[in-house]
Amino acid sequence: MIEFHLDGRSGLSPYLQLVRQVRQALRLGLLREGDQLPTVKEVVARLAINPNTVLKAYRELEHEGLAAARPGVGTFVTATLTDASLAAHGPLRLDLRRWLAKARRAGLDDESIEALFMTTFRTASQEDVA
Repeated sequence: MIEFHLDGRSGLSPYLQLVRQVRQALRLGLLREGDQLPTVKEVVARLAINPNTVLKAYRELEHEGLAAARPGVGTFVTATLTDASLAAHGPLRLDLRRWLAKARRAGLDDESIEALFMTTFRTASQEDVA
């Protein structure tokens, strides 16, 4: 089961952070069709957020066709976002872990690593478009 977390520095609203985390878990194969999402009560207790925030996130996932609520039972995953690239994740994750370790040895903190990665990612994405 997915464990949600919130990042106050992300600039994203809490409900969008929950939606994004479910989408990422679906893309990475961590959640599969039929898996149950945490109940609203569980998420509220763990994150200390308003129940309406969780409900809004779950409604968004339903709207996207990724989840469905079963009254009295919970919310369940109804689709996946994995594709053929899933097999490549393992070796890429290993390379990324090595890169992260190298960045830490170079003295970068989490915020610096994230800034370097995101800037490089955006630049590379723009170059691919051009």
